[in-house]
Amino acid sequence: MTKIKKILAPADMSNLCISGIRFALELAQWQQSEVLIYNVLTVEETPFPQGTEEWVAKQTEVPKLKKTLDQRKKTLNDFIAKEFADLIGTTKVRQEVEIGTPYRRIVDKAAAESVDIIVMSTHGRTGLAHMLIGSVTERVLRRASCPILAVPAPRRTKRLSRRMSKTAG
Repeated sequence: MTKIKKILAPADMSNLCISGIRFALELAQWQQSEVLIYNVLTVEETPFPQGTEEWVAKQTEVPKLKKTLDQRKKTLNDFIAKEFADLIGTTKVRQEVEIGTPYRRIVDKAAAESVDIIVMSTHGRTGLAHMLIGSVTERVLRRASCPILAVPAPRRTKRLSRRMSKTAG
């Protein structure tokens, strides 16, 4: 097996992303790897909803946008400290926040950083919700040039383990 040196762990800071980041941190601990916990601030969340994504993403020195980015960085730092305190001291972790379309930024960041693997949670949407909203994980899977480990949402994991125990017994 190839040594995993760098892991990208996208974080939308929802409860559902916790299992993916935890898996990435535990994998990094085992492989003695670096984890980049990466949050993408969508254009709609910025003070400049008009204009193209590329234009807004380049305006990081505009005071309102800089303040929004700084607040998001603090929120990400607090989220990581709260949810992963048991793993942070034992693993090399970097955090970044950028602006853009999540799946595009994740794929671009993975390439720019030459990550060995992307570890991300799936939200487990199905049916109409999946068709209307789409899946960031699915889009990353289709576009990334490195391996991706999709960690299922916790409720799906419980359902799967129940099914496995029924078929085994």
